[in-house]
Amino acid sequence: MDKRDRVDDIIDIILPLPDPAPDDWDERSRKAREAVREEVATKRGIYEHHLRTGDGADGDGLAEDFLISEIRLAGVDMRDAEERMRMLIAYGREFISPQPYPLKTIAEAAGMSISGTRSAYTVDEITAVAARIGRQPIRPKGESI
Repeated sequence: MDKRDRVDDIIDIILPLPDPAPDDWDERSRKAREAVREEVATKRGIYEHHLRTGDGADGDGLAEDFLISEIRLAGVDMRDAEERMRMLIAYGREFISPQPYPLKTIAEAAGMSISGTRSAYTVDEITAVAARIGRQPIRPKGESI
């Protein structure tokens, strides 16, 4: 068995290699799974090269604070996803006509409560959605259903 280090561990955490297709899959499905595995393997190789050759690498080839950097990056990704969800909820509630999506439907999709969904977005998100799609909301700001 090859000696593993922190680089290998981080790669396995961030870019896990999908399992091979089971023997009972048809040829088309097996080829599709293999294509996905090859794509992930390529990304893993690029990522490993980045980790092992990056500035500030210590003796095991890993930048000393790389783990902390990845944790920070994951936090940024989470905040971006939360912002995207708030804007999508605002879109579903404020821009869809003739009727907005029901709170219950959006709440289930978002894994939130109805009351949490109702307050999940603000005028700022409505304004951002309007700017991105080039339309104003169906209802005047502040008017709720």
